[in-house]
Amino acid sequence: MKPSTTRRLTLLLVTTAAAALPLGAPTAAQASGKGDDEIRKSGSCSSGGRWELKAKTDDGGLEVEFEVDTNRAGQTWSVRVTDNGAQVFRGSRTTRPPSGSFSVERHITDRSGTDTIVATATRSGTSQRCTGRLSI
Repeated sequence: MKPSTTRRLTLLLVTTAAAALPLGAPTAAQASGKGDDEIRKSGSCSSGGRWELKAKTDDGGLEVEFEVDTNRAGQTWSVRVTDNGAQVFRGSRTTRPPSGSFSVERHITDRSGTDTIVATATRSGTSQRCTGRLSI
């Protein structure tokens, strides 16, 4: 074969092989199985702000994180997190500078079957509310 034909054939084979790989193929770090099952949900709070709820399996349990971001430091919120209706956290949090956000992180029991995590934050003295829900 001529050198130009060999180069074209090589380019064609490389291009075809690359196209056959799925988009978003896991990297070596992702293929280890750590964090592959993380579920994330996010949305808007009433009267402004955003929430994000994350959960993943971890050491036989579930790692759950609920974050609220209003871009205003100093707000006090009542927070409640449940797993299949059972309370796993209840307390208050205050948004902190510089981002005006807070988060609650908990390692909880992985109940049999599907776990439905519901996290609700209500701003003290107002009707502002953030509610996230996910199933894992």
